[in-house]
Amino acid sequence: MNHSYKSCFQPLKIENKGYLSIFITSCDAGNRMIEVLNNLHFSAISTNHYRTYYENKAQLKELLSYLHSELLEFHCFEGCLHKCDIPSLHELCSLNTIYEHTFHEEIIDMIINAPLISFLQPIIDLKNKEVYGYVSLLHIENQTILPSQLFEVAKKTDLHYILDKRARTEAINARINRIPAGIKTFINFSPATITNSEFGLKHTLKLLKNNNIAPNDVVIEVVDTEKVTELLQLSSLLQSYRECGMIVALDDVGPKYATMDVLSKLQPNIIKINSNYIQNCHINPENQRFLEQCILLAKALNIKVIAKGIEEKEEYDYLQSIGIHLAQGYFIEQPSKSPTYLEKPTSISLY
Repeated sequence: MNHSYKSCFQPLKIENKGYLSIFITSCDAGNRMIEVLNNLHFSAISTNHYRTYYENKAQLKELLSYLHSELLEFHCFEGCLHKCDIPSLHELCSLNTIYEHTFHEEIIDMIINAPLISFLQPIIDLKNKEVYGYVSLLHIENQTILPSQLFEVAKKTDLHYILDKRARTEAINARINRIPAGIKTFINFSPATITNSEFGLKHTLKLLKNNNIAPNDVVIEVVDTEKVTELLQLSSLLQSYRECGMIVALDDVGPKYATMDVLSKLQPNIIKINSNYIQNCHINPENQRFLEQCILLAKALNIKVIAKGIEEKEEYDYLQSIGIHLAQGYFIEQPSKSPTYLEKPTSISLY
């Protein structure tokens, strides 16, 4: 079926009662779906359209839970929620989208409407102990849910574009009249967002222009780097950000990306080492070998290296001794609304 799907960038409206329609594709899984729908007493509207009426949201959840548990190919089917007898084509979406939006309705409302704020965590230069920049980390003001839960649900419900857009806005708001020119603002971008110029590059440039922020004071930090598979596409898009004057960083770099081949293709300005290789780096030979490899690659490609997740003085001292450029972690300072050194001279005294 070649239908025009309802936009994935807005939440589905889950009515208190209404119709659930399911459309059958011509595949082996379709026969199993018809069997399950008959067991649930769905009405056959046509050969490929089945429909039932639910009296409340609890009943809708029961139906979706049963379908989800009975069908391995649940995500392959299309459906829609509608109030009128016959749905319109623009209401169609995947059953998986309906399932996730129904079961995460409260968190989706937070993604759209909850008051958000950026906490800031400093990144320091290990040579002179001056603040190089601040990572902006999204938080909910009332703290009823962890930010990671928001991003997890946003990804499941195809609302990561909305949440990332709000996160970018709050990151810029946290900078205005607080972080001086020359000190960088690190903004996290999910790989899904960075591959859409409308929701990534254009929105960021507009924010910078409206707030008189120099592009080279912003670092675009691609999170979940090791999960990205389309290197050529990512390389082209990162180049677009660099051409606009912004700095590009790869987060959570591990062995998969810490190679001459990959880094020379992506050409990041900064790589941030996965914290697993920072933990106990002063006593772990395997971590030390990996860090030394990163330093050699960075030197050859003119890349700065950030060690994140530093929690112990011994880790900090070791990383400083081997020539890591920049550092981030609880040993330096935890994320907060007002970091200790934000309104003070940029030189940091740790001990």
